[in-house]
Amino acid sequence: MSYQNYLEGGKLILTVPTTGGVQGKEANPNLPEQPDEIAEAARECERLGAAIVHLHGRDERGERDAGRLQEINDAVRDRCDDIIIQNTTGGTGIPLEQRAKGIRTDPLPEMASLDMGPMNRYQHLTAENTRHMIDTLAAEMQEKGIKPEMEVFNNGHLNEVYRLIERGLLDEPYYVNLIFGPGTLTPPTPENMVNMVNNLPENSIFNVLAIGPHQLPLTTMGIVMGGHVRVGMEDNLYYRRGEPVESNAQLVERTVRIADELDRDLATPAEARDLLGIPSR
Repeated sequence: MSYQNYLEGGKLILTVPTTGGVQGKEANPNLPEQPDEIAEAARECERLGAAIVHLHGRDERGERDAGRLQEINDAVRDRCDDIIIQNTTGGTGIPLEQRAKGIRTDPLPEMASLDMGPMNRYQHLTAENTRHMIDTLAAEMQEKGIKPEMEVFNNGHLNEVYRLIERGLLDEPYYVNLIFGPGTLTPPTPENMVNMVNNLPENSIFNVLAIGPHQLPLTTMGIVMGGHVRVGMEDNLYYRRGEPVESNAQLVERTVRIADELDRDLATPAEARDLLGIPSR
């Protein structure tokens, strides 16, 4: 997948991460936390053109809670028409059995995130993401027919993607989420994005995720480079410098407008399934 994909009119898959596992309403009161809030955000974004919703569970106090993913999945399915559910299996300091709840809902999600290696978070926390965790989750996803969205926090994590391919734990096309931001993430520059894309395995599809002020420029670049994009309040709480974002829909609407100006049509959920090799429901 490359600039040629853009020139040939390849459809754009838009993912919205409505809420994350870190910041809460104290950072932006518009951030959805409870199942009904998250489901309503997903509904609004699907109507605008989002094909995938990336989901985290939170408890009644807004704290992360993978055990609530079932309730959130049910609410999203009730409110939305056909959006693809992509549950998280990540989390700093969360044991493997808790993380696996994201791929044990009923019905199963069509997709799930798969962190590809460690990431430092705050002064005394590291998201471990050991090879044992990665391989265990990847094997269960493959067995259940859940499409992994591989979260590549830095260029070293691309080696882990190749390792999973060599072990036969991934099915084509490989869906790689390239993440740009502070700390141990890939430094957010256009040059680094080009380098990451050039190092992807063959038969890969890439998605661009950029944190905070880098979300708009790097996702726009991802559209032109023939990739796919993720925009939402897990990754960015501001619409522009000094202006808190009002909703996930506000960020999605802007990306839809940019894609339209660049003459890149959005993929419907059904078209996204076809592009990603997900069986039709």
